[in-house]
Amino acid sequence: MRKANISRKTKETDIYMELNLDGSGISDINTGIGFFDHMLHAFSKHSNFDLVVKAEGDLIVDDHHLIEDTGIVLGQAIAQALGKCTGIARFGEARIPMDESLASVALDIGGRSYLTLDASFASPKVGEFSTQMVKHFFESVVNNAKINMHASVYGDNDHHKIEALFKGFAYALRRAVALEGEGVRSTKGVI
Repeated sequence: MRKANISRKTKETDIYMELNLDGSGISDINTGIGFFDHMLHAFSKHSNFDLVVKAEGDLIVDDHHLIEDTGIVLGQAIAQALGKCTGIARFGEARIPMDESLASVALDIGGRSYLTLDASFASPKVGEFSTQMVKHFFESVVNNAKINMHASVYGDNDHHKIEALFKGFAYALRRAVALEGEGVRSTKGVI
C-alpha cells in the first residue's frame, strides 16, 4: 500500500498527516484556516488521495508557519508513500478551468525539486489565507517530495485562481503517481 503517516512538531506548529495515494478522495482536514482547509479538501477529492490533516500553529502571529509546515509534511508524505517510485508514470500535467480562471500544471517526480509559478493576486488574503503563501506552500511541497513543477494561472478572482492551481496540482500528481508497469522510469535506473 502506498501510504504515509507523518508527524511534525516544532515550537510554532504541530502537524499530523495521513496520506493514501490509492484512496478514493476521502479527507478529514482541520488547519484552523478555512480557505486552506477548502484547498486541501479539493486537492484530496481531485487527486483521489485519502488525506487526513490535523494542524495547529501560531495563527495569532499569522498563517505563514502553519501553511509552510503543512507543505513540508505533505511533501514528506508524498515521498514516503512513493518509496522508490517503482512503476509510476512519473510525469503528469493538467489544465483546469474555474470560471474565468485557467491553471496549467506540469510536473516530474524525478528526484530533483524545482518550482516555477507564474501567478499574481489582487488581494492580500482570501479569507484568512495569505495569497503570498500560495507559492511558498508549493515550494515546501516540491522541495520535500523532490518534484519539479511548472505552474501558471490567469483570471480575475483570486479564490478561483488559487483553487484552480490546487486542483491542477491534484490532477497532475494523480497522473504522475499512476502505476503503469514495472521498474523505475529513468535511464539511470533510480529516481
